[in-house]
Amino acid sequence: MILITNAVTLVFIIYIAAKGLCHAKQDIEDLRRGCRLEGLHPLLIVTYKNIMVFADKITVPHGERVALRCRELGRYKLIGDSVLHCRNSVWNGTLPTCIPTTAISNYTEDVPPTILFGLPAGSAAVDPSGALAVFPGSILHLECLFARKLGNPEWTWTSTFRQYLTGWAIAASERDWKYRLSIYYAKAQDSGIYTCSTPRGLTNSIRVRVLDVHCPSLPTLTPPLIGKIEGARMGQSATFECPEGHRLEGVSSMTCQYNGQWSAKVPQCVAILCPEVKPANVKLQLLEHNNSYGGRVVFACMWGHRLSGAQSIRCDGDGTWNGTMPTCSEITCAPPSAPRSGQIVEHERPSGKKRGRGHKVGALVRFACLPGHQLLGEASIICTENGTWSHQPPVCEVRCPYPGDPPHGRIAPLKFWYKPGDNIQVTCSPGYVTPFEPVKKPTCRENGIWSGPPPPCRSYRDV
Repeated sequence: MILITNAVTLVFIIYIAAKGLCHAKQDIEDLRRGCRLEGLHPLLIVTYKNIMVFADKITVPHGERVALRCRELGRYKLIGDSVLHCRNSVWNGTLPTCIPTTAISNYTEDVPPTILFGLPAGSAAVDPSGALAVFPGSILHLECLFARKLGNPEWTWTSTFRQYLTGWAIAASERDWKYRLSIYYAKAQDSGIYTCSTPRGLTNSIRVRVLDVHCPSLPTLTPPLIGKIEGARMGQSATFECPEGHRLEGVSSMTCQYNGQWSAKVPQCVAILCPEVKPANVKLQLLEHNNSYGGRVVFACMWGHRLSGAQSIRCDGDGTWNGTMPTCSEITCAPPSAPRSGQIVEHERPSGKKRGRGHKVGALVRFACLPGHQLLGEASIICTENGTWSHQPPVCEVRCPYPGDPPHGRIAPLKFWYKPGDNIQVTCSPGYVTPFEPVKKPTCRENGIWSGPPPPCRSYRDV
């Protein structure tokens, strides 16, 4: 798209570098005397220096020309001049407009007829002025669209080369609204203006120019670009596509134009890549990173941390990831409770962790019981990676400790701990006996204290 503005200073600087001071001054003067084109009909196409201009307001330099035509050839009729020449800030010509024809107005008889064209063989292109450039040897059908019930339209032409076949189309779906003129195997002498007139005298015309125009042969396509090329003569086209995993950079199709130039440059296939993934949190690790189309990124967290979010994301065809990066949160275990009649005697936890806020993975807690109690369970537990302790906290049960054997005797039963209510008795070594008077067996009491010491063993000689 070209948009020429009145930024005189910028243009002046550019022209100094390109042409020199004298030429630049002259061109700036031409811009000052340029013509402003505005208030254009929305269906008009403006061509300036063989390039289509899409703008509501443009300014062209003094001495330049612009070509104008309606967007859909034949469906709208151009009223006004198709070429405007800028002379000293004034356009030499009438600014055109586009009016609808029969195909647009439901085939009423108070509008000009629509003229469409068909090419059973050959090729053609529309030039900036709205003329139809036809390649020699083509078969061209000009279709005047008019309701047959309202009468017969009439074809006239400026070419004197030969007479042309005219008449209503034969196909049942077309014979009531297509009045056709056919040009078989077009030659240069068939160039001219072809006009269709309705019974009311309303007309529409199409200018035909038979031109032997070829565009440069297209270069061999570089893989992975895939192309389908009709040929290189005027009106023929080439279409392009890319295989999966690539995007087309440029146009998907181009046409050989009336001026022997392709309408665009050959496109390229660019591999689809998603942006590189760079975690901001050092705790988040990448186990796999492939940012090409279909590739994926696989995430993991450092030991002691939990992954929140998707474990992997995939690179889609639009060059974006199909998800967002996950996060890593620290895994902690809730502070364990001290057993009844016991206590926590040691915490091994990372520095900076305060008691009561939980423990990191790997933290170890040790337990102990008060005197007169036995620890049942694990004396130490560890915070695991799933946020739970390796074991339940132990319990402290009332027990009496092993009282020890008396001199020259042994107690029975022999155990490390005794439950409340357990009794012990003493068996003396040969030559020793317990006192003859009745002695109560020591009993483990509910407070974890023996009711008495084990009875002594005395020598026979002392009895």
